[in-house]
Amino acid sequence: MKATHLRPVIVGTAGHVDHGKTSLIQALTGVDTDRLKQEKERGISIELGFAPLQLPDGRPAGVVDVPGHEKFIPQMLAGAASIDLVLLVVDAGEGVMPQTLEHLQILQLLEIKRGILVINKIDLVEEDWLDIVEEEIREQVAGTFLAAAPCCRVSARKELGLERLLEVLAETATDLPARDSAGPVRLPVDRCFSISGFGTVVTGTLVSGTVRTGERLEILPRGKQARVRELQVHGQRVDAAEAGQRLAINLAGAERGWFSSGALVASPHRFAVTERIDVRLQLLAEAPRPLKFRDPVHIHLGTARAVGRVVLLEADSLEPGNSTLAQIVLDRPLAAWRGDPFVIRSYSPVTTIGGGRVLDAAAPKHRRFRPGVLERIQQLENGSTGAVLHATEQLQAARLRDLERVTGLSREMLQQNLTDLTANGELCKLGEQWVEKRLHKAWLDQLVERCAELLAENPLAHGIARATLKEGLPQALALRSFDLLLNDLQREGRLQARGDLLALPDWKPQVSARQDELLQRIRQRFEQQGLQVANRNQVLEDLRLNPTEAEPLITYLLDEGELVKLNSENLLAKAAYRQALSSLCEYFAVEEELTLAQYRDLIGGGRKLAQALLEYFDACKYTRRQGDSRVAWNLPVSGQG
Repeated sequence: MKATHLRPVIVGTAGHVDHGKTSLIQALTGVDTDRLKQEKERGISIELGFAPLQLPDGRPAGVVDVPGHEKFIPQMLAGAASIDLVLLVVDAGEGVMPQTLEHLQILQLLEIKRGILVINKIDLVEEDWLDIVEEEIREQVAGTFLAAAPCCRVSARKELGLERLLEVLAETATDLPARDSAGPVRLPVDRCFSISGFGTVVTGTLVSGTVRTGERLEILPRGKQARVRELQVHGQRVDAAEAGQRLAINLAGAERGWFSSGALVASPHRFAVTERIDVRLQLLAEAPRPLKFRDPVHIHLGTARAVGRVVLLEADSLEPGNSTLAQIVLDRPLAAWRGDPFVIRSYSPVTTIGGGRVLDAAAPKHRRFRPGVLERIQQLENGSTGAVLHATEQLQAARLRDLERVTGLSREMLQQNLTDLTANGELCKLGEQWVEKRLHKAWLDQLVERCAELLAENPLAHGIARATLKEGLPQALALRSFDLLLNDLQREGRLQARGDLLALPDWKPQVSARQDELLQRIRQRFEQQGLQVANRNQVLEDLRLNPTEAEPLITYLLDEGELVKLNSENLLAKAAYRQALSSLCEYFAVEEELTLAQYRDLIGGGRKLAQALLEYFDACKYTRRQGDSRVAWNLPVSGQG
């Protein structure tokens, strides 16, 4: 199988400080991920490190090297949040140490499913000792996702066992679940910096979606937008990057100050920025004490971290080893997504005590111990309603057949859920599709914003074409559904139809003094020449007008109704067009058939113009072609169509 067909994989490290994680990555990839001066001087990793790695089967991999020191657990959490599989590295001489265990707890809470046990520095101990070390590691990982993980014995310094480790890595990566490359773009930012002459660059692991150069993305929680100027995957420039790859994005128009800790680069209008999340919260059995109502905690969500107050919804306290439904009230807005895992650490002293999964990323304030509140959150967690909501989030604009496929529910149960969710305002129906109410509102706002932006860029325009407005919405949204969105905006008075165009209600084309002068010249030229007018390009050449400058002027006159567009080459003044149409109607009042030559003589114009007119009349269904002649079809009564 070719490498291009293999799903990219992100490999992370974990383990105690000075157990050789960074030296192992350097031995595997040739890249020293300790790039800071302080890291070189102290001999320990402080920030996340990254390196490219190609596995023996050709699969592209990105390696995230995390710090092992207890002081840098926040950096470790940011790096571990997006990995597919982990290398749990243990020093053969020291065995399992405190940070080994805390890292293991974090990996469990983040629901990492795959990993490899790596015993490093085997050149420094006797071979018999390695069996004892592996047995100790197995005891510590029993009952975790690493219980049956393969174990590799290596020496990064002597480059022993590396080939076998790479083979095991490739085997472990073969059946990893696919990431959602077709979904919305979501890249949690782990680094942001500026490059002279290029501007702002961010890096991260693309969790979902596909990023392409030229597209616009949203920076959360700031809500700003910027354009992708350039993409790089491990230093190589690419036109597009898919979910599961490490990448750097050069964002045109972005300011470095927009990227606070835990910023998210994402598809516009897709993710909630929230200060309240409903969660299923698990307290570790090793937690030093129960968690009480409104206790402060440090919460780590993706690459973001904040302080949150834990509002226990079912009890006054949570005992170690137990779980409960809760709401976490954050001290600052974060971008969240339903289903995201998170980790909490005690406020002081700071240590990992638990974690869980986001059930509602934009939760309202709840009153405790309310059965209705608890029932709804439980539905989000386990019930069919929650499955339908989650599937609708994924599909964006969901048809019944797609929801059946994704949820696995019967059509009857699915329709009942959709009816209930629509009735309570969580979903809305657009034609044959269902959309989250939040997303429906976001699309309405987006359409108004997009229309305003395009009108500002094209001040001569009378409005914006519907197809142009739809370009910023998902392809899954059907044309019928899109038309219903536009109907909603017109009914609310936020957009106004002007023929086939749409504009803001108070919009008027803005004509400058120079444009007014040019418009008058073009107008006079077409009016003076009537049915003797040359094609568009010749008219512009005669007037010595630049086609780029003239194009919006021509469009303005067409929208004003002063010109009629027969085809891409032929335009007529309105009066000349009416004259040509009247001649047609008068002819058919007494004759049954009309040839091109007859019509050319009738209007006294050139053959090409006569042909363009007849083809235009055919398109309007005024005439119908029969062989080399035309016959009347649905001629306008007045001859002034």
